[in-house]
Amino acid sequence: MSIRRYLAMPLLLALSYAPVGFAQQDESAARRQLDAIGQEIESVAQRLSATGEARDNAERELKEVETKLAETHQRLDTLQAERRQLNDETTQLRQHRDRLESERADQYAALGQQLSALYRLGPTPQLKLLLNQGDPSELDRMQAYMNRLTEARNRRLNAIARLDTALADTQKELSERQARLDTLADELEDQSALLAQRTTERRGVVSNLDDRYGSEEERLADLNQSREEAERVLRNIQAEMAKLAEPTPTTHIVSTQGDLPWPVQGSISSNFHHRDGVHYNGIVIQASAGTPVTAVHTGRVVFADWMRGFGNLLIIDHGDQVMTLHAHLQQFSVRPGQQVSRGDEIGRVGDSGGQTRAALYFEVRRGGEPINPQRWIARR
Repeated sequence: MSIRRYLAMPLLLALSYAPVGFAQQDESAARRQLDAIGQEIESVAQRLSATGEARDNAERELKEVETKLAETHQRLDTLQAERRQLNDETTQLRQHRDRLESERADQYAALGQQLSALYRLGPTPQLKLLLNQGDPSELDRMQAYMNRLTEARNRRLNAIARLDTALADTQKELSERQARLDTLADELEDQSALLAQRTTERRGVVSNLDDRYGSEEERLADLNQSREEAERVLRNIQAEMAKLAEPTPTTHIVSTQGDLPWPVQGSISSNFHHRDGVHYNGIVIQASAGTPVTAVHTGRVVFADWMRGFGNLLIIDHGDQVMTLHAHLQQFSVRPGQQVSRGDEIGRVGDSGGQTRAALYFEVRRGGEPINPQRWIARR
């Protein structure tokens, strides 16, 4: 039954039991009264649904701004990695240029010595050798020396020409790298400004979302609803995994129980089954925003998307019906379907999902049921 029909029923019943005099009123007056009743019903219905609609709108805004924020972080990381690579390439090219210039200087010095030797022999060295040598064997020896000297000079000239070409190519590459670095610097500045803008937008959306709750009980109820939605998604994932012709092979994760590395270093602010809401089935590890989150074991990424209450959520299937969940990520470093190994970066610590501070929510499931992650990760 709709809200409008639910509100209308008692009012219509009241009208049906009204005195006879009321029924005999002027028809236009009755219609006006009925219209007024209808407007009141509409107003009450709108007020009752306003909070839910506003909350849903705020959730959609939060998803949009946090998704864009994660994309901006990823773009910044990509640009910074490209800049580091370009800087390394530029350094190598400059070193290569210096070696080429040094080699060319050596070639010019050697060529100068050869030309000096030829100059000392005069303008027609072959004729002088022929006239001044009485011994034919000495003549042959000197002629061979002159031939080698000429060949060496030609090799020097060819080497210098190749070095000049290589230097020109190197200088061109350096100019191109520098131009790309200048472009990257501008783009990084733009992306940093965009990041600051979207961070401010997110702060406003989270504030508006908080204002939608009339009490802590309402907030808790909404968080529990988010957890139930996550449970449904997990069941769907498990059902899809069961249909696969080639399910995730065993990674022997069960044998590592109690010896798995921490996904991120930090202090636990919420224990297993300690806090109601979305964090009920796992632990919350406090860490600085942007800290790398790593896979605790080999597996395959089966989910990487924004989810209500969890923000950017990443799920890894480790085989043997064991899955790990990582929520509130700032960004993803892997994509669904990708294979990961123990220690691989899978994301960065963040506060997505409307959190007020950066932290990682970590959950372990076996056979679909949540189990205490602290029984699986190594003691510190």
